[in-house]
Amino acid sequence: MTFELRDKDLLGRIGRLKTKKGQIETPAFMPVINPLKQIISPSEMYYDFGCKIIITNAYIIKKNFKNFPAIDIHEFLNYPGVVMTDSGAYQILVYGEIDLTQEEIINFQKNISTDIGVILDIPTGWDLPRAEVETTVRETLRRAEEAISLIKDHEALWVGPVQGGRHLDLVSESAKKISKMPFQIHALGSPTEVMERYMYSVLVKMIMTAKLNLPPNRPLHLFGAGHPMIFSLAVALGCDLFDSASYALYARNDRYLTPRGTIRLEKLNFLPCNCPVCSKLTAHELREKIKSERELLLLKHNLHACMTEIRKIKQAISEGSLWNLVEIRSRGHPALVSALKTMTKYKNEIEEHASGFKGKGIFYSDHLSLANPNLVRYWKKLNKNYGRPQGINTLLLMKAPATTPYKENDEFKIFITELKPRISEKLHICFYAAPYGCIPSILSETFPLSQFEIANPIDQETMNITITKLIEYLEKSRHSSMILYRGEEKFDKKVEEVFIKTANNISAKQITIKEKNPWSIDELSKLNSKLEQLFATALA
Repeated sequence: MTFELRDKDLLGRIGRLKTKKGQIETPAFMPVINPLKQIISPSEMYYDFGCKIIITNAYIIKKNFKNFPAIDIHEFLNYPGVVMTDSGAYQILVYGEIDLTQEEIINFQKNISTDIGVILDIPTGWDLPRAEVETTVRETLRRAEEAISLIKDHEALWVGPVQGGRHLDLVSESAKKISKMPFQIHALGSPTEVMERYMYSVLVKMIMTAKLNLPPNRPLHLFGAGHPMIFSLAVALGCDLFDSASYALYARNDRYLTPRGTIRLEKLNFLPCNCPVCSKLTAHELREKIKSERELLLLKHNLHACMTEIRKIKQAISEGSLWNLVEIRSRGHPALVSALKTMTKYKNEIEEHASGFKGKGIFYSDHLSLANPNLVRYWKKLNKNYGRPQGINTLLLMKAPATTPYKENDEFKIFITELKPRISEKLHICFYAAPYGCIPSILSETFPLSQFEIANPIDQETMNITITKLIEYLEKSRHSSMILYRGEEKFDKKVEEVFIKTANNISAKQITIKEKNPWSIDELSKLNSKLEQLFATALA
């Protein structure tokens, strides 16, 4: 087994990728190493930054070191970790072609003892006409087939790229066909231009289309992804590996990476980081450094920012809070909010793969939080697996109390204690609450119904979705009699509207009892008396 799953949350996972050089833990960021110019040595990256895997360009090495002896690439770079080599496909994207054949570049990667190699695919440019995009997909698949005999039985892991760009049907076709070939890793090709244009919604669609059509036991590499602001989103969508030279390119242009975006050094009054660089300097002192020294220091900070974000993502996966992290990071840029909105359209696919309870509660900030897989799973299970208790035809739908678990609320326990058995045995008691809709009291202690916090007042979209889910349950359970016990807030009034309408639609008797303070002891006592009257008359 090449890839071993260790933990997961959403589509993100912590895994162990086994290479001939050793194991690496994913998700992992691979700094791109320029074999011609290294401001910081690969060995320093390994020991001081924790970079256990790097990527370099086999094409550039071959072109510039024609007499390069057939020695280990690790010795050439003086690097003890795992080395991945690219084939020159990026140069094809930039320059149109390269003067090497696929066989030559694959054999070269084998000769220098790469740990992870890439076939010579044809990247899909952003602005290409559809016909040319189809050509890149067909030619990449043809080359993938051709490469099989060249890499067969070789000890390195080999990457089968997926092409198609923004044309999702071609991405799907490419992923399906290449997944049938014996590659150990897959990569989504040509996302760089999409990311450079901040078209993160398009990126979400590209990743999800590829991910849902690739084998889950193979890692997915997102080529060219090197900004910490998008790592959590990409991991949540199922990406395991990233590579980029952005840490160095941004440093060259006096740009400072953060998980919330990029800041020009001239705009910084303070250094919002505690890495070894930022903890020893002020923003003014950093600006005053000579160009070469400033570039080195910014490069180190940027690399620390990337590696730190990967560690935060792993922690979020381990504790089951990756969705929360994605939401937090999305607030750093409007394009990321748009991406999160697009991601919510895949909520059912994400829920199918997401983990269950890991001991941490859920935060609901607004309607975008409602695609959290734990909430989606609750709605599915409530509709599929839960029905009203057999022989009980009367629903008591109560405004949820202020504290959770609702069933253990002190006022609720007093209410239940005082409720006469001949009445309680005829009642199916449920609560209504955002964002869940309907919560049967018997389930109210289970995850995630009592392990959550929600921002109040709830926004209109959250209210609408909550109401929709409440209606779905009322129509499915079809009680012959329904009693609503509500408060007097805007949400309570909306609940009454749909309660009455739904009761009429299913031909159920309906009664509404409204109180300003529905969970005061006095009002609950009145409710008890009212229920006795109802069961003695209208509901007898």
